[in-house]
Amino acid sequence: MGILDMLTSVMAARAAKELDPAVIPAILGEVLGSDGAGGLSAIVAKLQQAGLGDQVKSWIGNGTNLPISAHQLQEVLGNDVVKQLATRFGIPVDQLSTVLALLLPDAVDKASPDGTLPHHA
Repeated sequence: MGILDMLTSVMAARAAKELDPAVIPAILGEVLGSDGAGGLSAIVAKLQQAGLGDQVKSWIGNGTNLPISAHQLQEVLGNDVVKQLATRFGIPVDQLSTVLALLLPDAVDKASPDGTLPHHA
């Protein structure tokens, strides 16, 4: 892990601590598509189409989860979506992107414990 990765990780952890813990599952639910937007499979497909297949593969498979940057995630989700989520939850856009980049790899990893996406994702 390089120094930039370490700094990003520290910033993301700090941003996550500043959020109300009850808000985090709601934000992840929105991003992962619990509102009918296609679910986990849809976000995974978007990430793969954006050239982040290695990261996604590491999250679904066994082993260490590769990181994703807040900027990469914001580009995949789209600025409008990130702004809408930030407004809905009363969180600065940068903080939302940073926290999502920290939490999304683990959320996808936990949703695919056997190394494959569930059929209902």
